[in-house]
Amino acid sequence: MLDNRPELPPEIARRRTFAIISHPDAGKTTLTEKFLLFGGAIQMAGQVRAKGEARRTRSDFMAMEKDRGISVSASAMSFDFSNQNNTFRFNLVDTPGHSDFSEDTYRTLTAVDAAIMVIDGAKGVESQTQKLFEVCRLRDLPILTFCNKMDRESRDVFEIIDEIQENLAIDVTPASWPIGIGRDFIGCYDILRDRLELMDRADRNKVAESIEINGLDDPKLAEHVPEAQLTQLREELEMARELLPPLDAEAMLQGTLTPIWFGSAINSFGVKELMDGIANYGPEPQVQSAEPRQISPEESKVSGFVFKVQANMDPKHRDRVAFLRMASGHFKRGMKLTHVRSKKPMAISNPVMFLASDRELAEEAWAGDIIGIPNHGQLRIGDTLTEGEALRVTGIPSFAPELLQGVRAGDPLKAKHLEKALMQFAEEGAAKVFKPSIGSGFIVGVVGALQFEVLASRIELEYGLPVRFEQSQFTSARWVSGDKQAVDKFTESNKQHISHDHDGDIVYLTRLQWDIDRVARDYPDVTLSATKEMMV
Repeated sequence: MLDNRPELPPEIARRRTFAIISHPDAGKTTLTEKFLLFGGAIQMAGQVRAKGEARRTRSDFMAMEKDRGISVSASAMSFDFSNQNNTFRFNLVDTPGHSDFSEDTYRTLTAVDAAIMVIDGAKGVESQTQKLFEVCRLRDLPILTFCNKMDRESRDVFEIIDEIQENLAIDVTPASWPIGIGRDFIGCYDILRDRLELMDRADRNKVAESIEINGLDDPKLAEHVPEAQLTQLREELEMARELLPPLDAEAMLQGTLTPIWFGSAINSFGVKELMDGIANYGPEPQVQSAEPRQISPEESKVSGFVFKVQANMDPKHRDRVAFLRMASGHFKRGMKLTHVRSKKPMAISNPVMFLASDRELAEEAWAGDIIGIPNHGQLRIGDTLTEGEALRVTGIPSFAPELLQGVRAGDPLKAKHLEKALMQFAEEGAAKVFKPSIGSGFIVGVVGALQFEVLASRIELEYGLPVRFEQSQFTSARWVSGDKQAVDKFTESNKQHISHDHDGDIVYLTRLQWDIDRVARDYPDVTLSATKEMMV
């Protein structure tokens, strides 16, 4: 990820664009909220634990997310964070924690320069954490780790670090060290800044007391830390310094080493130190992979790519917002950019910046920022916008669904309305929609069963259209490619399996693994693929 690029303009260099990833219930939503609190973006924390409408954190805007208390849609938030060195612009992308929505997370990770991995101190590395980490590893994303819930009964610190190193094959260096765990947890020793951080259990929104000390032998430590805990802290830190590598900024930026902070997001503890870590050690906006050439953030010409489309964020206005990651340049509101796929100019007159469910007009944006562009379906995932050059950002994946079901409108007269709704969700990336060559109706494909519930709920809520999903004879889908003559022959002979996705691409629907094996045997010139790059 690193190279000998020229120095970035100061406005771009102060940007930090990152995602938060975790297993459900590790505390990601609480951490997101505390980031907003310390960034001055919200005035009050505690919505997560409050009742009624205030219950969900600001990044969860969909009705179902509010009801269930899970994030099912990635949203982006921008705010400033000041530390002793500088004022940084944080662009935080909150990702779905539920594994049924992992595709949205994969795409989100193409739009960030680093990830924060949240781990529950009692549970360590869980299955979803591992899956998401593997995606980060594929992209060489730098990872910063936050071990949460240290104020509850949690596992031994060395055990947690060992598990991360073994399961995720990454070196770990402690940025802080907990003093006590569970009921005995009183705070952390800040290794990077040689400070003692003490947690205030009485006020969850209060920033911890920070005491400057002069090394572990400073007599001042004994004034704040009980003798037994102080002895243990000194012994553990001595072991940690012998066994674990020191912080190497280069190794972190290359994704081979992760610094770990310990804390309790619900008690606002350790969050500020983590934010300092992102500011001081997190990467600046990085080079973006594209064809026919890479895009560097310091280029003066503006370019950006769509990594997410969200429909009906504001149900009153039936809008569709494309989330655009700025790859280069200094964008100003009203600019005309070329929509590379259609080759048409687009005037970007009402771009927005998000603070969760609030949004405001974005007068300008720099490389690294994420802006929303309200549109009526012209923009789709994978689209690139530039100041004229025909560049196409690459590496934004689409995955074959693992569950397929037929769908029908409750009112047969509203079949056209259903088609419109389904096409919208397909463009948004919320589901795959296939139109079989034979017969009527549509087949909807998703990664996890919960997505069917979310789709049915949204179609009814946003379109006033009750629908029902029905069992399908098909169990998986593969995109078809190859020489035109071979593909034509194949589709003609297998019509009962052939459908088209919302882009018009040919898809082979399968019932058994035998179907896939048969194609490989009988049609060697045809390729079946479980992924498709979002072509533009």
